[in-house]
Amino acid sequence: MKIGKRFTARPAGSVTAFMATGLLMLLLWVCGGAWRSQRQSVLPPSKSVVLAGSTSMEKFANMLSECYGKAHPDVTVTAEFMGSSAGVQAVLSGRADIGISSRMLTEAEKASGAAAYAIALDGIAVITDADNPVTSLTTKQLMDLYTGRIRDWQELGGRKQPVVVAGREAGSGTRSAFEELLGVKEQCCYANELDSEGAVLARVAATPGAVGYVSFDIVDDTVRVLSLDGTEAAEEKVKTGSYPLCRSFFLVTKGEIGEQNRQVQEIFVWLQTKEGREMMRSAGLIVPDRP
Repeated sequence: MKIGKRFTARPAGSVTAFMATGLLMLLLWVCGGAWRSQRQSVLPPSKSVVLAGSTSMEKFANMLSECYGKAHPDVTVTAEFMGSSAGVQAVLSGRADIGISSRMLTEAEKASGAAAYAIALDGIAVITDADNPVTSLTTKQLMDLYTGRIRDWQELGGRKQPVVVAGREAGSGTRSAFEELLGVKEQCCYANELDSEGAVLARVAATPGAVGYVSFDIVDDTVRVLSLDGTEAAEEKVKTGSYPLCRSFFLVTKGEIGEQNRQVQEIFVWLQTKEGREMMRSAGLIVPDRP
């Protein structure tokens, strides 16, 4: 991987503080015995659990299915990847048990009964094709690239080459988080709107002059990763809140955890065990220390 603040409207560290609050609430639920005390009121047990949502969390969901299945061979965990918004709707409609979302819930989703639980952090890397000589941007320059104010890399000290703006499709949690963190929601001028992070990575790698954004975990040596405001895209920078494009990953249920069936509740408990946290780290998620 070639390495080249949170946008000033959001205080540095606010995502990590939010993540710590969400993780503390989840730990209080697990450790406080809510799972045990509410067993009698939950829905009848099911032997299968369906996850649906973010393609950014595909590796996590697949590893959860494999690792949890080995520890609990009587339970089958399956996952569908359709984007965060579609995943939340699948939970609300009863087509999925747990949503996997790379953005916070909207007020409308909350009003419909969705509840979100932060489980990990993620950084959003800004990438270009590997031959682009530009290695660093300010958040203002990145805003200008995505809103069409800067149209040629020569304006940023690069070679004379048109900028090709790539990103995710509408409804993507990564797109929603990127635009919100940068302060450019519904202002971006996309040349390419793609349906997965892998597709964004491949398009940027193959397109001279392209710029795009993907989760840290998916980045490889086919692209260049840019520093932002002098801060490199690194896990430790996300943990401290100094990297500007960081977000939380969420699990979503319809209603509180205690209202879910036994298998769903036990997945939440397992994710806070040593094995569960190690699995999340192996899947590329940034798991903060326990509060």
